[in-house]
Amino acid sequence: MATYEILIADDHPLFRSAMRQAVTLGLGPDVRLVEVASIAELETSLTEKADWDLVLLDLNMPGAYGFSGLVLLRGQYPQIPVVMVSAQEEAAVVVKSREFGASGFIPKSSELSKIQEAVRNVLDGDVWWPPQAFEKVDVSAEAKAASEGLASLTPQQFRVLTMVCEGLLNKQIAYELSVSEATIKAHVTAIFRKLGVRTRTQAALLLQQLESVSGS
Repeated sequence: MATYEILIADDHPLFRSAMRQAVTLGLGPDVRLVEVASIAELETSLTEKADWDLVLLDLNMPGAYGFSGLVLLRGQYPQIPVVMVSAQEEAAVVVKSREFGASGFIPKSSELSKIQEAVRNVLDGDVWWPPQAFEKVDVSAEAKAASEGLASLTPQQFRVLTMVCEGLLNKQIAYELSVSEATIKAHVTAIFRKLGVRTRTQAALLLQQLESVSGS
């Protein structure tokens, strides 16, 4: 049985391969690695198994709006440490990762040894932050409120919300998810209540608060 079980969530096969190599070299043959390429695949893996030792999460994943993937993970699976991995290394991105509950941040430009050190640290119950995580960056009250609201959604509600924000009608979402339109209406009502919004436009604007880089 594997000593550690780690999910690598990134939509670039080349980077997933590089991360797999770094982690395998750093932890040896006792590690079990599973790769996913979208938020939907990540949710499936987490539904099937909720006791992963670590999720390495790319910031810009299909199905996520910036930090929404991280927020969803922290809300639904608070016991699993998440390390953000991104080519965007600005202080604003790293600070938001920390604010929204990640256990660390690995810039994609990192050397192999740094990636291994970061993964080992977090598996040992510690955190791993590059220096820019401690720069003075204001995270807006709106972004924090958006984060709290999104963290309260179920994975299915989150999926419905992203489809709403993509402009799909209830009947189109019902068709995509193979459920009734009445079910989608009930989801939308619950989502709006949890997020404190009244319209689809307000919901979309709230989700945009978690887009990766903005000054606030």
